[in-house]
Amino acid sequence: MRISVVIPVCNEEENVVPLAREIQAALAAHRPFEIIFVDDGSTDRTLSALQAARTQSIPELRLLQHSKRSGQSAAVHTGVRAAQAEWIATLDGDGQNDPADIPALIAAQSAGGERLKLVMGNRKASRKDTWLRKISSSVANGVRSWFLKDQTPDTGCGIKLLHRATFLELPRFDHMHRFLPALFLNAGTEVISVPVGHRPRTRGTSKYGLFNRLGVGIVDLFGVRWILRRNPRRPAVTEQ
Repeated sequence: MRISVVIPVCNEEENVVPLAREIQAALAAHRPFEIIFVDDGSTDRTLSALQAARTQSIPELRLLQHSKRSGQSAAVHTGVRAAQAEWIATLDGDGQNDPADIPALIAAQSAGGERLKLVMGNRKASRKDTWLRKISSSVANGVRSWFLKDQTPDTGCGIKLLHRATFLELPRFDHMHRFLPALFLNAGTEVISVPVGHRPRTRGTSKYGLFNRLGVGIVDLFGVRWILRRNPRRPAVTEQ
């Protein structure tokens, strides 16, 4: 398996099949690949829509389902753990990340060195969100960068390429997907960012707002810094 794509979803029945078809087209030159959707407790037809698509036209689809809603980080972890490829692409299930950007992330990883284990997307020049979300994201990224020194301009971007084994060694906690650059850097690896596109949401409704992120975000910042201090950055190791 050359590449695994992991998409956590919850109540995205209108988005998942068009998104799966876009991923299928974007990775036509990167076969064999797999597309893993992790359904995190959807109450709509998300799962049945994907089951039908797998049978009819997208054999690369794999479907995993949580028995109860557990959050985005848990869904990502479930998908990565089940993935068969060494490198995992992740993206959000709302259709705002463009799967056509995945090959650019793969190319950046191929051009990097052995220590490169995380390629982050950067939506800064193309973000299609409301002015409030843009401002809140900009502030959050600035505070996070200053507080954690994660060297990443857009840590909230859902599209990224990560090294499976390194990811599975990281400390696991709720909301960890927002802090992957800091965690990867702390693990002694390199992280880079590449420009990616961003699209407006055209179907379904967002599960996140300014206020349901703000409180946990502040608490998480202090929690992550505690984790980093308790786990000093690992040195790079080379065999002589």
